[in-house]
Amino acid sequence: MNLLNLESVSKAFDIRPLLDNVSLGVNEGERIGIVGRNGGGKSTLLKIMASTLEPDEGRVAKSNAVRIGILSQTDTAAMGATVREVVLGDIPVHQWASNSRIREVLAGLFGGHSDDLLDRDFHSLSGGERRRVNLAKLLVDDLELILLDEPTNHLDVEGVAWLASHLRSRNNLSVVVITHDRWFLDEISDQIWEVVDGKVLSYEGGYSAFVLSKAERSRQSSVEDGKRNMLIRKELAWLRRGAPARTAKPKFRIEAANTLIANEPPPRNEAELLNFAANRLGNTVYELHQASISAGELELLDSIYWNIGPGDRIGIVGVNGAGKTTLIRALTGEHKLGAGKLVTGVTVKPAFLSQHLEELDPKWRVLEAVEKVAMRVELGNGKELSASQLCERLGFNKDQQWTPVGDLSGGERRRLQLTRLLMDSPNVLLLDEPTNDFDVETLTALEDLLDSFGGTLLVISHDRYFLERVCDTFVGLTGDKSLRDLPRGIEEYLELRRGSQINKPKAEIKKVATILEQKAAKKELARIEKQLERRVARISEIEAELTQTGNDYEKLATLTNELDSLKAEHAELEEQWLEANIS
Repeated sequence: MNLLNLESVSKAFDIRPLLDNVSLGVNEGERIGIVGRNGGGKSTLLKIMASTLEPDEGRVAKSNAVRIGILSQTDTAAMGATVREVVLGDIPVHQWASNSRIREVLAGLFGGHSDDLLDRDFHSLSGGERRRVNLAKLLVDDLELILLDEPTNHLDVEGVAWLASHLRSRNNLSVVVITHDRWFLDEISDQIWEVVDGKVLSYEGGYSAFVLSKAERSRQSSVEDGKRNMLIRKELAWLRRGAPARTAKPKFRIEAANTLIANEPPPRNEAELLNFAANRLGNTVYELHQASISAGELELLDSIYWNIGPGDRIGIVGVNGAGKTTLIRALTGEHKLGAGKLVTGVTVKPAFLSQHLEELDPKWRVLEAVEKVAMRVELGNGKELSASQLCERLGFNKDQQWTPVGDLSGGERRRLQLTRLLMDSPNVLLLDEPTNDFDVETLTALEDLLDSFGGTLLVISHDRYFLERVCDTFVGLTGDKSLRDLPRGIEEYLELRRGSQINKPKAEIKKVATILEQKAAKKELARIEKQLERRVARISEIEAELTQTGNDYEKLATLTNELDSLKAEHAELEEQWLEANIS
């Protein structure tokens, strides 16, 4: 069944057209991923589909019965609203507590459904918590189509894997999603829309199939697109030879790519990079000996041994609050060890990209901010880039390099921060969530740049595709104060996390579930009984007033109407009380 159509839709802001005569449709059960440059019109397209933004020309046609929900990049709720009110509305506790989908969503996004969580004020939550709340509201509602704008922001690797699994299990739910998370796109999408130059180009399959189609087109494109085509072919070569090629990718028939990548070298020359890194760093980078790391009174890691060598490219994954950022800060000396010893190589020159943006003079131009660090940067093996060339590699074209820093968006400031770090020629890069607010094209360019980095690389990220693309080995923090090697990568980490929950005694799980249900039922019964008491008391008051009213017919009529209404409410509450007792 067709759910929604855009017919000859155009939309412009100021004089810049974002959508130009776009026609497309969404059918029942389709899963569509949207990619494209930041500011290119992706969110505008989604808002027009949701009818929260009107097109300048054309129209949006919807099936009469279709129910649509949208997750925008701004998470809002009424003032004073609790998590319970936003997600569950006025659904009685005994109803939602026995609903398997609602319980699954609350467990998947919040780890449970305690009163401490549900009674929190929405506006007291962090940005990431608000996003999860609004996402939960969409997933528990009975909708036919959900439109998601960056749903994986603020979700960790485990949360993203859960969301992908949940959406795959909802066969009748149509999904249109904007995301820079390419692993997520590959997991859930059967179609990709690319928003480019006001048009929307459609590709069958997930992200990997999209890369394959782009590479095929690149063979026939003009020479002026050679740089972009090289990145596409390089990414395709990684898909063929890298870690994802060893896992099931049903939407991506890799055999079809063989002729395209037969002569393509690996994304990185590992032997050359290792040799260059050893020359820059020597044998020692960082060593932790029986180290303990705490945050205040909370011990995060205990008795850690970790040896980080020259040329290592390590991805760090872990549950929120396990100490990933604190571990990185301990390596750079920004956070003191609680116990143990840190050995740092004498030639180590680190650069740390944190989640907090560096304060820069808002009057500086982008290029000026980069040139204040250095005019040229050495990449290794005789290769170097000017400040302007590096800016261009990370998405600042010639015109944008003259933009005042104060006019940059959050994502653009983050790109500028990364550019300045790279210009300082570090030999150790420590990146904490480097992909936040980056579009897919910029991520591809960053990966290409890191492929030539001849040093040691440590990356914390919830972006699984990025981690697997730029890192060779992985370690995990599972919340038990240990640091685990993960020979099989992120999939092994997810198995460990699933195992830590699955291996709890079944009887204990059943007992906990029963206690929760009983607690919810008792709370609901208490609520109904209070309301019954109020109705009974008021009914008695009115009956007493009626005997004393005399011939005041207007008052008699008012009291009689109120009495009839109260008795009807009383009867309905008695039915709810009986239903709650039976369940």
